[in-house]
Amino acid sequence: MPRPSFRSTLVASFLLVAGTLAAAAASGWLGLEAIARAIQDDNHDALVLSAAARELGERTVSLERSARQFIVLGNPALAERFEATLEDALGVLARLTAADPALGAAANGWRTSAQRIRSRLENKARNSMPIPGAAAGAAGPEEPIDAEFQRLSRTVTTLADAVRAAQAARHQTVVHALENERARVSAQILGAIILAAALAAASGWWLLRPLARIEHAIARLGDNRLAEPIRIDGPADLRQLGERLDWLRLRLAELEANRNRVLRHVSHELKTPLASIREGVALLADDVPGQLNADQREVTRILDHGARTLQARIEQLLRYNASQFDARRLDLQPTPLAALLREAADEHRLPAHARGVAIDIGGTGPIIHADAVKLRIAFSNLLANAIAFSPQGGRVRVAIVVHSGGVRIDFMDEGPGIATDELEAIFDPFFQGSRRAPGPAQGSGIGLAIVREFITAHGGSVQVLPAAQGAHFRIELPHV
Repeated sequence: MPRPSFRSTLVASFLLVAGTLAAAAASGWLGLEAIARAIQDDNHDALVLSAAARELGERTVSLERSARQFIVLGNPALAERFEATLEDALGVLARLTAADPALGAAANGWRTSAQRIRSRLENKARNSMPIPGAAAGAAGPEEPIDAEFQRLSRTVTTLADAVRAAQAARHQTVVHALENERARVSAQILGAIILAAALAAASGWWLLRPLARIEHAIARLGDNRLAEPIRIDGPADLRQLGERLDWLRLRLAELEANRNRVLRHVSHELKTPLASIREGVALLADDVPGQLNADQREVTRILDHGARTLQARIEQLLRYNASQFDARRLDLQPTPLAALLREAADEHRLPAHARGVAIDIGGTGPIIHADAVKLRIAFSNLLANAIAFSPQGGRVRVAIVVHSGGVRIDFMDEGPGIATDELEAIFDPFFQGSRRAPGPAQGSGIGLAIVREFITAHGGSVQVLPAAQGAHFRIELPHV
């Protein structure tokens, strides 16, 4: 089954997360749109009902005025005005009941009262007789016709109250729906965020886990740990990258094996004839083939010096190669720094005493996590250089300072120092500065290179600082 690539997995994860959030946003938007439309419809209906109720009240007043005038004056035009006003009022009433059927009972009451008044007016028109109590100052009760008008007015008031109650109920319904929609949208958004976070975490785990393994594999390659195969799971392109890294591991292992084999062969192939050369030179120097004259002895001395120098260079090359290999393998243990420096100084007490050089170690060293053997070699090389370059009766000072970033160790001597233009190259393998130590014995040029290898392997740094007199080396080591 083909696996998706890193790019397609990343795009799919982004689309899933974005789609989840977009779906929640769209659902919330649609819900809010529905509420907004309901509010608009409610406002429109409220305006329609309010206008209709107000118009019905105005038509009721006009009806009463027309009816009373007709009763008093008996003018047919007033009866026609009453009929026209009644038709308008009935149309308004129809709009009210259409907008809110719950108003039907009150509307029927208004129609009944209006029809009764209409019947009274029709009787007046047929009989052309004054209706008792209609004219001002007429004899008889006024209750029947006035009661109808009062009932009609009360019906209008009831309708207006019913319209306001209906509007309040509909408003409350919309508010309740809005609260429900808000709760629903909030739950959807929360669920979408949780789902998006879960998808992001799952896709991140799927993508970052092989990346962490790749980083770990590259670190193993850098530490020259070439025995473990590299296997990367996950997207197809990252698996392919893991296969390339494993190929690189095999290639580096092959190159490392070839290098070690070449060094062994070179060592063997050079040392064997070199030993023969030195043996032959020794025979010549001992006059075994015959007595040598002065010139021949000088040539023999030159040959012996060259053979010894060549042997020293071969041994230096092998030691430096071994130090590079050893620097990749640290046995980290709690190590008392001051005690380790004193041990390294004790190794050089005899040569220091022979030259009259004093070694002072100052400061309280903490316990650090380090490889004691390799640190002691680094300290020993710096002390050996300082003693070798110190003048007769000089002093070598070692200062330990603990600070927030770690621990600092300074090595200072009173020798000729290091030329300014050689400060950067002094740690290069086989480099020997222009200022030489007193005496015939000279350094090999790999001591400081080994110091840098071992200190760097511990995560620290070593540098040489400008000094008014002598050389000043500073080591920085991490310390928690």
